[in-house]
Amino acid sequence: MGKQKDVGVFQMDNGAWAYRFKIKVDGQEISRRKTTDEYGGKLRSKGAAIKARERAIIKAWTERVRKPMPARRLVREVYEEYSRNGRKDKAYSTIRKQDSLWKNHLKKKFGKRFVDEISSAEVNDYLAQLYYENEYSYQYTESFLKMFYLIFGQAYSRCYLSIDDYNRLCTNKDTKISMPKRKCDDERAIVAFSNEQLEVFDAYFKGKNTETAYLLGRYCGLRINECYGLKWDHVNLEKGTIFIDRQMQYQEGLVKLVPPKTRNAKRTIYLCEFLKEYLQRLKNQRALDAKQLAKVREQKRRIIEDLDGKKIFSTELVNCLYDGTIQTVNSFKYPSREIKARLGIGFKYHYLRHTYGTRMVEQNTPQYLLCNQMGHSNIQVTQRYYIAVSEKGIEALREKLNEL
Repeated sequence: MGKQKDVGVFQMDNGAWAYRFKIKVDGQEISRRKTTDEYGGKLRSKGAAIKARERAIIKAWTERVRKPMPARRLVREVYEEYSRNGRKDKAYSTIRKQDSLWKNHLKKKFGKRFVDEISSAEVNDYLAQLYYENEYSYQYTESFLKMFYLIFGQAYSRCYLSIDDYNRLCTNKDTKISMPKRKCDDERAIVAFSNEQLEVFDAYFKGKNTETAYLLGRYCGLRINECYGLKWDHVNLEKGTIFIDRQMQYQEGLVKLVPPKTRNAKRTIYLCEFLKEYLQRLKNQRALDAKQLAKVREQKRRIIEDLDGKKIFSTELVNCLYDGTIQTVNSFKYPSREIKARLGIGFKYHYLRHTYGTRMVEQNTPQYLLCNQMGHSNIQVTQRYYIAVSEKGIEALREKLNEL
């Protein structure tokens, strides 16, 4: 018993005594090292040091426990505070998505609730309703889960949630909020077009205003925003490369060139000979258009804001029409509808990216190279293309089976 009381008490070289301790109260670590008692007097004996340490521990404990929590906050107040102070480093598209989820869904149901009265079960039931009853996609439902984590994290950082409440909601694996079980028929499949479908698309887009964008998706796997944000001075036809370091976005009704989706999206992509020759012909033609249609292009061209805030003309973009008219991400809405109606094929520009990734895998492209070409920030995203079962992959499997 005496040894337990000795813990944290020690004698110094000058003969006087001192104590130290480290405790955790409500998740907060408190440590002290003192050579005096609560009145400032020196500790002249071991017994005095033991008593002073015990009183100091009690004081530290009671002061922490009795410390009043700030006034309770509504979920609305927490989100508004986050909007003002917590997302200055967020991309414009991220801010728009968060505000959309808040205004159109979460504000009405949770805005007037106190953040510390919401239970994990309540959130999980809400997510299950979105996914199973409202039939929102798994990925869209996951956006709501991220919003709850964001709100609870903001509340905890501002001391509107105790550590116990935060752990219950966000860290304890048995009680934390989580996604509902994925439906067996809901898979994040890689959608790759067959060779026959690609031949149909090649014929459909040939000579159309959207042909260049189509070919960049088909042979480079660009995201649609990257495609329409590509500038001619980022195309190096001698080396056969294009450099991606910006994308096109609508911000507050204006067309702007902004940083790419992720840091890894900034990359150099290598061109096949077919696309290199196509872009060379297109560049030569645009040089002729600049001379022959100078007045028309001067009237039709549009001023847009570049990545560095400077103003540039739409004629500096690869996806610009011969007369200077700008093309945007909306240019693919009509072709997508027409392909579905006329050809009976579900077409999305992003599926061209899936097709590019699948074809590269079929060519036995090393994962790290494909990850770089696709601009993925996570190798696990790239690995999905290696796991996906493609048409050619099945043919190759059958050949191997026949060899048995």
